[in-house]
Amino acid sequence: MIMKPMVLRFNERRATEAAARFLKLRGNRMSYLKLIKLLYLLDREALLRWGRPVTTDRYFSMDNGPVVSRIYDLIREEPAPGTDPVWHHYISTPQGWEVVLIAEPEPAELSRAEEGLIDEIYAKHGKMNRWDLVRLSHDLPEWQDPTEALSQFNTGTFYGPGNKTRLRSRRWRLNWSRWQPLKQCSNRHR
Repeated sequence: MIMKPMVLRFNERRATEAAARFLKLRGNRMSYLKLIKLLYLLDREALLRWGRPVTTDRYFSMDNGPVVSRIYDLIREEPAPGTDPVWHHYISTPQGWEVVLIAEPEPAELSRAEEGLIDEIYAKHGKMNRWDLVRLSHDLPEWQDPTEALSQFNTGTFYGPGNKTRLRSRRWRLNWSRWQPLKQCSNRHR
């Protein structure tokens, strides 16, 4: 019997709650590039610890490092006619290079552990400016220069030499295969 990997569907509400928590910790306003980097670092750490992401997004390598692609689209693109994205009820469209928390969502999707991890990631990286976070993300083993490789990547490279034991690495890769969407990269993310 062939088992198909379970595909994790993007949960916009979870992603919005996570972004809103980061924005609240920062005083309700933040560079959207910094927000994208913090959300990526959140998912990365959640995958390393628990074998599952918080935002349920897909990851792409772009010039400024890895990004959470659907969140990037929510920030940068106008909503399609006839849609009502959850994101836009709580987080503004960019004003200059920043987004603003316009309303705080009621917690419904995130666990206490996930909220605690958001606080931990912010405590560790929240004082860094967006360009320091870009430099940090370029040093991550999973980032590839998008001019040299496909832009969507598999986060199995999180477990490179020195990161985790071989056994845990194998177990994580097996868990990740159930979550990782298997889609071709899109040219719109370059």
